[in-house]
Amino acid sequence: DAVYAKPLEVGGFHLVVAIADVSYYGRQGSEIDKEALARGNSTYIPGSVVPMLLEELSNELCSLKGGEERATMDFHMWIDKNGNLKNYDVKRGLIRSKARLTYEQVQAAKDGNPDAVTAELMNDVINPLYAAYEVLKGARERRAALDLDTPEYKLNLNDQGEVLDISSPERIDSQRLIEEFMVLSNVVAATALEDKGFPCVYRVHDEPPSPAKCKDLAAYLSTKGIEATGEELLDGEMLKKVLTQVKDRPDGKIISEQILRILSRATYDTENLGHFGLDLSRYAHATSPIRRYPDLLVHRLLVAAYKLGEGGADERTIAKLREMAEHATATERTSDLVERAAKARATAKYLAPFEGQELEGRITSVNERGLFVQLSKSGGTGFLPV
Repeated sequence: DAVYAKPLEVGGFHLVVAIADVSYYGRQGSEIDKEALARGNSTYIPGSVVPMLLEELSNELCSLKGGEERATMDFHMWIDKNGNLKNYDVKRGLIRSKARLTYEQVQAAKDGNPDAVTAELMNDVINPLYAAYEVLKGARERRAALDLDTPEYKLNLNDQGEVLDISSPERIDSQRLIEEFMVLSNVVAATALEDKGFPCVYRVHDEPPSPAKCKDLAAYLSTKGIEATGEELLDGEMLKKVLTQVKDRPDGKIISEQILRILSRATYDTENLGHFGLDLSRYAHATSPIRRYPDLLVHRLLVAAYKLGEGGADERTIAKLREMAEHATATERTSDLVERAAKARATAKYLAPFEGQELEGRITSVNERGLFVQLSKSGGTGFLPV
């Protein structure tokens, strides 16, 4: 993805998000497309990936590289000083990005330590991006969007695929910046198709937690000194208040995980049911067509809706949208199971030599048979019977 932000004289910004134009190269009905649909998404396991697309596409033709021309689907978005979307446009483009930068590289530049590449991009590229991010961040905070700051554990492997160590890097603002730009692009994708009277594959999260789960969460929170009734927790605004309240606590991430567990899973659907977690009335996935088939479908629908040339959705594709959306939900769940199992196995193998040693951990839950513990450094979880 390539991103750009230009301040407007009247306040606000003109934002551009460029996404690799997979729809141009991976044509519907081709053998490449059939295999991508069957896989539904890429699956990531420690040290490897089962890609949705051929590597010649995912790593070359559809991989944005600094200084090289690449075909893209471009989302142009105009926001005001409060982060409200005022106008948008969707185009196909040919771009040449200035540089391929890492999150850490950009954050270091913003924090006052630019390198030879980022130093030349500070005024025209990096500073406007962060200014636009602050505006979008403010808009998100005013919504009842849930900011679930749960820990991510990274397995660092050697050339033989063995886990050398496990770390839990903190999320930095450069990552959050891209997330906010992506969310707005996804909103625009769904809005654009609705405005054109076209169908859409939505990313929906339509249900708040069940009353029973909220009651259990209220009981758990009370043990952490947080008072909220099960009925109150049915409201996204209350969940957001709890997350804000625990954000800087030592056990904040574990509490966030407990809240995450009571939420229903997001799915793909051709009916717009809204997104409870993000507190958005319409939302699609359109920013990762290399690794998610629904994003590729949304791109094809946009090509057809805006008459952008070859590779647009045809009548057969539109007729099967619901079926393909359900299939994508199923393949995503399968991949999640595989990824979790593979990561758990790799973590267990890494921890095996530590048997008999004392490690720091935190009790995450308790039942009549014992204690569940999560190790602080590796994220490995285990059960201590009583």
